[in-house]
Amino acid sequence: MNLKLIIILVITYSYGLFELFMGVKQKRKGNIEKSGDKSSVWMLVILIAFGYFFSFLIASTKTGRIYHWNTFFTIGIIMTALGLAIRITSILTLKKQFTYTVTKIENHELIERGLYKFIRHPAYLGQLIIFAGISTALSNWFSIIFMMIPVSIGFIYRITIEEKFLKEQMGQQYMDYQKRTKRLIPMIY
Repeated sequence: MNLKLIIILVITYSYGLFELFMGVKQKRKGNIEKSGDKSSVWMLVILIAFGYFFSFLIASTKTGRIYHWNTFFTIGIIMTALGLAIRITSILTLKKQFTYTVTKIENHELIERGLYKFIRHPAYLGQLIIFAGISTALSNWFSIIFMMIPVSIGFIYRITIEEKFLKEQMGQQYMDYQKRTKRLIPMIY
């Protein structure tokens, strides 16, 4: 097997284990007051799995192959590292406020520091960059498309559910925050 593919697989599985560990750690907190998830976490997981499956499947063929393998591999690994840094920074900023499901926790407060000062969902931005990086590292245009379309649909749905829930729970405070910030990309979206 190609060394670059092994590296991509190790990064992919390591990232998956990181998210699994964080999910287990978060479930142990037990400080949830109200949930408004509407199964968005499961929809997101299914769409991510779909994206991974078809992205790696198409990457194993020559269809859509980008023959600048070293360049795209390097760009993809850098993007993945950047996305992971954004994701971890966002989780550390939220601390006990971080949850995997759309929930209100005990003593819930709106966090407006760090990256949250500029965008409302930097942890999701980090994940999107991770998925874009992994699929770019595969050096296949179709892999990028097959990864990013379902993953983006999942995150857009998730953000919509989360923002509706936060407006219901926090009212005007969250609506004011929405006016001052963008969802994922500073000054754009």
